[in-house]
Amino acid sequence: MTHWTPADVEARLSEAGMILRRLPEPRRNGYFSTWPEIVHGFADKVSHEPKPMRVSPSPRDIARMEETLTWTNCLESIDGKIVWMKAHDERWKNICWHVGLCHAAAHQHWRYGLSLIALNLNRQPFNRKLPILEIIKLARSL
Repeated sequence: MTHWTPADVEARLSEAGMILRRLPEPRRNGYFSTWPEIVHGFADKVSHEPKPMRVSPSPRDIARMEETLTWTNCLESIDGKIVWMKAHDERWKNICWHVGLCHAAAHQHWRYGLSLIALNLNRQPFNRKLPILEIIKLARSL
């Protein structure tokens, strides 16, 4: 993509969060069970809920996710934490509790983080000492 907006950045971060959730669980090496595999009969399976099928992401999706993981390096730690928590579909109440900010301040830091990422991806020169609202307006005007 040649021109990035904060909305495009948000969509790409949400996609990366979804791909991270689809990755298989990490397993520890060296730990295994010596017990035999339990074979369930038909009567055992009737009363159980079916497990949702996990579809592994494609290598292209993983490559896009890995590229997206580096985008938050330019952010302050609190902004990066808010951006990633929102990308993982975390509720605002939990985000605010985790970072210690009220909803309005956390939302402003989230918009600021998306704007900084969009400006960096567009290689747009800007003064980092500008107020947060000015940077958000600058990114929105692109």
